[in-house]
Amino acid sequence: MKVQMPKMRNTIPLPHFVLWMSLLTFLLFHIPFYTFVFSHHDYKSLNGMILIISLIVLMLVANAWVYYLIFFLSRYLGKFLLVLTFMLNAVAVYFVNTYAVIIDESMIGNVLNTNYEEAGSFFSIKLIVYVTLLGILPGLYIVKARIFSVPIKRFLITSSLMLLFMLVLVFANASNWLWIDKNSKRLGGLAMPWSYAVNTSLFYTHRNQKNQKEILLPDATIKDSSKSVVILVIGESARSQNFSLYGYSKNTNPLLSKTTNVFHFEATSCATYTTAGVKCILEHADTGEFHEILPNYLYRNNVDVIWRTTNWGEPPIHIKNYQDRAVLSQKCKGKPCNYDELLLTGLKEQILSSKKNKILIVLHTSTSHGPTYNKKYPPQCETFKPVCTSVELANCTQEALINAYDNTIIYTDYLLHKIIEDLTDLKEYHSALIFVSDHGESLGENNLYMHGLPLSIAPKEQYDIPFIVWTDGSRQLKPNKTVSQHHVFHSVLNFLDIQSPIYDEELNIFD
Repeated sequence: MKVQMPKMRNTIPLPHFVLWMSLLTFLLFHIPFYTFVFSHHDYKSLNGMILIISLIVLMLVANAWVYYLIFFLSRYLGKFLLVLTFMLNAVAVYFVNTYAVIIDESMIGNVLNTNYEEAGSFFSIKLIVYVTLLGILPGLYIVKARIFSVPIKRFLITSSLMLLFMLVLVFANASNWLWIDKNSKRLGGLAMPWSYAVNTSLFYTHRNQKNQKEILLPDATIKDSSKSVVILVIGESARSQNFSLYGYSKNTNPLLSKTTNVFHFEATSCATYTTAGVKCILEHADTGEFHEILPNYLYRNNVDVIWRTTNWGEPPIHIKNYQDRAVLSQKCKGKPCNYDELLLTGLKEQILSSKKNKILIVLHTSTSHGPTYNKKYPPQCETFKPVCTSVELANCTQEALINAYDNTIIYTDYLLHKIIEDLTDLKEYHSALIFVSDHGESLGENNLYMHGLPLSIAPKEQYDIPFIVWTDGSRQLKPNKTVSQHHVFHSVLNFLDIQSPIYDEELNIFD
């Protein structure tokens, strides 16, 4: 005699529940994904229609299959992970829609390396609406849902058939594999929750590989006892096209343009995000391995190295004089201390007090980091008006957004000029200033904002960077028109008269 289990009131079978959750995930979080597919593929052709239908079905079945597996193992774990997924999906889609970003591995690195102060600048009412409607409300339904599971035999049959169906669908679209592979970064970065789930795993895997003990470079030798100092200023999100030194129509470099011995080079960044860009500036070559970076190398070889920062994302720094915002704020008073001028606090005095003849100072700024450009400079630098004051950059006019960003360049101009004045006062030293940005910035061009797109598809605004040099006149520069971020390492060695087996004359800017 067959015994039937009584149906519980207001319950839902597990297969129905996971299909409903997969459909809800599809409807709420994949408009950007399919917007990209429709705009980059001939959807009117037969092959195009087959691809789009296949992607829709594949997305639905793949998410349902994963949900089915997790919920069968544990309904409590399944509910927790699904609620978390909806919350994270809501935040991810907010950033995709608001800033046109792609949630790839580099963007995950940006998120995980963002400090609390910068993270707070992204807060908005629109974000709360996204989280509430797309995260909290579905989450409440998930928590309250009464789900009854299925026998293990049915689970194994159903999950196997779903997996087989997905494999058949993938191979049925063999003719579209080339297109999918070509656009894999964008597609993967827009598919929720796979974008951040997979790329977070990749980020930590690659970071663990890079966090292996750094490979020491061959020992260096200081060739003479003359006093020399180089100040390397690492800019943040500065793009060259908004510097009047590079031909920009607005005068964003009123001070540097009138300063003698200021030179600029055309340059591009190695990446479009801070961690990779700063690493590229500090390493001697792109070897794919974790070699000793410039400040660590010089410090180990008896150069006085000072690192001052209001930013983050640098590789591990192994020196004595590492000074962040908290350290510098103890000796700084007044309104300038709220901005990157904090980095200049007692700088000239620290140079004069050094007991070594060769000095490298690295100033890692945050001046042009979005989205709150209007908060990165003091009121006296607000030359261009009106300015964008919203963190939702698409809500600002193009004029107001660019004005706010241009004012950060005005402030950068002021900071660099102030450093040059301090160096000019150091008569006992041969001195040089090198300013290079970690990457560029999008300001609404092609509906893109800020930075972080994969370099292979990023617009030039995100990788065309300023490379500006000043010297006290003791050294001439080579007539190079174009340089790379790797020129920094070898040019600093040359200016400080440091001999090293890994020195590359081709990557030196000084004659």
